[in-house]
Amino acid sequence: MSGTIKVLNVAEKPSVAKSVSGILSRNQALRVRDGRSRYNRIFEFNYSIRGQPCHMLFTSVTGHLMELEFEDRFRKWHSCDPLDLYHAPVRKFVPEDKLDIKRTLEEEARRCQWLVLWLDCDREGENIAFEVINVCRAVNRHLTIRRARFSALIDREIHHAMQNLIDPNPWFSDAVDARQEIDLRIGASFTRFQTMLLRDKFVIDSATDDRNLVLSYGPCQFATLGFVVERYWEVQSHEPEEFWTINCSHRSDEGVATFNWMRGHLFDYTCAVIVYEMCVQEPTATVTKVQHKEKLKYPPYPLNTIELEKRASRYFRMSSEHTMKVAEELYQAGFISYPRTETDCFSSRTDLHAIVQEQQGHPDWGSYAQRLLDPETGLWRNPGSGGHDDKAHPPIHPTKFSTGEHGWSQDHRTLYELVVRHFLACVSQPAVGAETTVEIDIAGELFSASGRVILERNYLDVYRYESWGGSMIPTYTVGQQFAPASLTLDTGVTRPPPLLSEADLLSCMDKAGIGTDATMHDHIKKLLDRFYATKDSNTRFSPTNLGEALVMGYDDMGYELWKPNLRSMMEFDMKEVSVGNKSKDEVLATCLQQMKACFFDARLNKVKLLEAMAVFFERSNRAVGGDNYAAGEVVRQCDLCQESSMVLKKNRDGNFMVGCSGFPQCRNAIWLPGSILEAAVTSNICSSCNPGPVYLIQFKFLQIEIPPGFNANHLGKDIGPMTGCIGGCDDTLRQLIEICGTGSRMSARGRGPTTTSSNGQRSSNRHNGCVHCQQTGHSSNDCPSQFSRSRNSQSHTHSENGDPSVSCSTCGMPCVLRTANTANNRGRKFYSCPSQECNFFIWEDGVSNGNDGRSIPSTNCSASNSGRRGGRGQSGRNRSHAADTTFVSATGDPVSNRCYVCGDPSHFANVCPNRGM
Repeated sequence: MSGTIKVLNVAEKPSVAKSVSGILSRNQALRVRDGRSRYNRIFEFNYSIRGQPCHMLFTSVTGHLMELEFEDRFRKWHSCDPLDLYHAPVRKFVPEDKLDIKRTLEEEARRCQWLVLWLDCDREGENIAFEVINVCRAVNRHLTIRRARFSALIDREIHHAMQNLIDPNPWFSDAVDARQEIDLRIGASFTRFQTMLLRDKFVIDSATDDRNLVLSYGPCQFATLGFVVERYWEVQSHEPEEFWTINCSHRSDEGVATFNWMRGHLFDYTCAVIVYEMCVQEPTATVTKVQHKEKLKYPPYPLNTIELEKRASRYFRMSSEHTMKVAEELYQAGFISYPRTETDCFSSRTDLHAIVQEQQGHPDWGSYAQRLLDPETGLWRNPGSGGHDDKAHPPIHPTKFSTGEHGWSQDHRTLYELVVRHFLACVSQPAVGAETTVEIDIAGELFSASGRVILERNYLDVYRYESWGGSMIPTYTVGQQFAPASLTLDTGVTRPPPLLSEADLLSCMDKAGIGTDATMHDHIKKLLDRFYATKDSNTRFSPTNLGEALVMGYDDMGYELWKPNLRSMMEFDMKEVSVGNKSKDEVLATCLQQMKACFFDARLNKVKLLEAMAVFFERSNRAVGGDNYAAGEVVRQCDLCQESSMVLKKNRDGNFMVGCSGFPQCRNAIWLPGSILEAAVTSNICSSCNPGPVYLIQFKFLQIEIPPGFNANHLGKDIGPMTGCIGGCDDTLRQLIEICGTGSRMSARGRGPTTTSSNGQRSSNRHNGCVHCQQTGHSSNDCPSQFSRSRNSQSHTHSENGDPSVSCSTCGMPCVLRTANTANNRGRKFYSCPSQECNFFIWEDGVSNGNDGRSIPSTNCSASNSGRRGGRGQSGRNRSHAADTTFVSATGDPVSNRCYVCGDPSHFANVCPNRGM
């Protein structure tokens, strides 16, 4: 086979590979062998391309060969903060179930000189083409790459495409790559966010297994849901209002005419009655105007995908998804042209007469096709243009004659008939009618009636899906007078608009630019699959409680994530990529930056989603557990791994912390005070901490856990009310951590002599402790600290029951007995002064040994396990005891980052001036 070029041809589906191979080889000397994948066989035959002999190898893929996904580290829902998904690395790879197809392509490409791509001629097909190119060029970089452009699997189209190969279009592929990445990042982030936020907090009755329920979010999917919910709200909010109208009729030998009041109707009953009585008192009608004019009803434009779906839904109540499935099967069998097209105008190169000639033998519409081709009938008309042309495919039209094939379902017959009749109609003359309008005057009020007579049906003869009702009215002349046969005052009520039908929904999506002609039906199907909406027998959509709650939550946030505006702009940008006006990277950066800001705002306002869900669903008692990774709020970039974000969340014990979303790879964490009741990240940024931004956190503390000098609503220093900063600049927050302990420690300890482990017990202990000393095990009336209140009593006394009682050596106030919970002193009891002016501290066993106790410098917190903090002492007095003083935090742990000799944070113990004193 000297001088013969080996050509590897790749189609999008096995059926297309078989059809094209049969056409090119004319089913002669066609050899078939198996590839690595048993579903994607290889056809071999000889062919000549512009005089060049070629040995053709023809195989196929099955749709997309590659998938776009995050790198493994980010794929698990708990692996990162969803906000990280807007910049997490992504990769395109061949999934496991497509590896055999990949191996076939590699093996065949190694021994070929040309690669010819027979993928569908739209953006999606072009993207698949470049996936095939990447696989083949990886093993043979010398391949000549060509593209076959065709619109129907028929002989003339296929041979023409083979002899007129073109270059693949990288702009089309880039537009799809941009859409895939945008949808992946937005969809994954919002889906993880709302699923982990809502699934375990509510009993969602739409799913049998709500623990595995996924509350998905997609930019197109949610915009489509928005149309359904918005119309539903319009219907629900409609308030019927009564109105009145006057109707008049006249009977003559020629028939009956009904005249309508030209005011329409009035909502004021009194006014309507007054006008009606005027007409009754002077009921003679005078004809003031008679108008005759010719009226035309034009045939439809050539058929594109959206119109096919809308008309199949309207005429046959077929879902858009099923319509596209049947149309695809008719296309692959060669009976209609490519069904995914935005074009609704035929080019001048299309031989329209040849298409009509093929239909002359059909028993139902064959005679009409013959009339069309007869010049004497004058029935032929060049089709109009809807103004849309995707430059890839012609409008949908029949490509092969059939009276119905063996194995066709009724839907196949119905849809094929629609395509044929629609094509015959669009090349036909419009219907012609004569319309008469008559106006009359009764007591100064005007009424009108109209009638129509169809003179020439033309396209209506073949397009039986449309009618043009005609009604005869009697003949009138200007100035003629008559007495009405009836004159009535009738009442009615305003009615709401109907729910959206599938055809209406497709029109809304098309008008707003949501999705493409090839994907709109998928977005509608997802609404039904996710149980966000339902469709009744009349193909009208209503939102479910779940769908309405999600839209309501985003609507209450104050911005319109469920509206089509954002997605419309994205679709426009992707079209700009497909024609080369914008780059893929430019569109990605713009869209993702915009949606990342929306995501951040949505998470800050997540309470709106919770409130909306609570309207429709009962609260769940399930523990959320580790799901807080997904719902965490970003505080700052992690300063340890510098890859992920630090997020505010709860640990498994219910305590707040700020941890790295890259856990377990990064274990950076900041444990917050265990006394926090509520915490939420705000949109305010700390002006002091770097590197930024560091978002401020709003805290609310349990009042009994903190000293009297602090507000339960934390007031951060110089950073606004009720907020704090974890970046290191907030002294107040740092002091509270020392006083109250951190959540990681608080979660493991009890509030009294008996330690409890459950969250419920811990919560009960906190709320039911003694109001005087915050200890459990006794009531406030029996508190030992209340038996001795004299400021002048001695430091060491005994209560009435014989137990020791200690008074502060500084102020004389009775001290509170505490229990330490540190590793070294767990269970050991000590006394501390409740006054914020003193720092008195003494171990209980030191009382019996005669120790006087000691005051701790103000830079240390010698507070008890209850979380109370002493006030500031006199440093001069404390220095004399510094050498034998152990400085401890609220939990008894040694205080870090300060001198352990004198407590001064400005130096360490090895250079302390008081060391050795």
